[in-house]
Amino acid sequence: MTVAQILKGKGRDIVTLSPDATIADASRTLAEKRIGAVLITNKNGSIAGILSERDIVRALAKASAEGFEHPVSKHMTAKVETVHEQDTIPHIMERMTAGKFRHMPVVENGLPVGIVSIGDVVKFRLAEMEAEAKAMREYITA
Repeated sequence: MTVAQILKGKGRDIVTLSPDATIADASRTLAEKRIGAVLITNKNGSIAGILSERDIVRALAKASAEGFEHPVSKHMTAKVETVHEQDTIPHIMERMTAGKFRHMPVVENGLPVGIVSIGDVVKFRLAEMEAEAKAMREYITA
């Protein structure tokens, strides 16, 4: 039960924006891709931050419509919690719960290789629990 197993099932696609993209750009990207967060990356591909729907709501609450023209770097979370492919599902569930965030980039050698959401984790755990229940039923009836 590791992050690598989740990425194997969902894929490794990562949506990124540059730090100078606007909140309007980020909003359009999130809506078009139907995702809840976007990674903000530097020119070398390293993570500069993460911007979530919540960050956008906070930006607009502070600056009203003018906030749409602010760079994402002004409102992103710069201290990004990351995970590695070998991290276990229970471990990242604890970190997400404790930190009250829903998205964690997966990093290897300092660069993002995927992103895992709480929805991905829940979906994986449900499938795992269903498989365990099925195996138990088969064992009992056999």
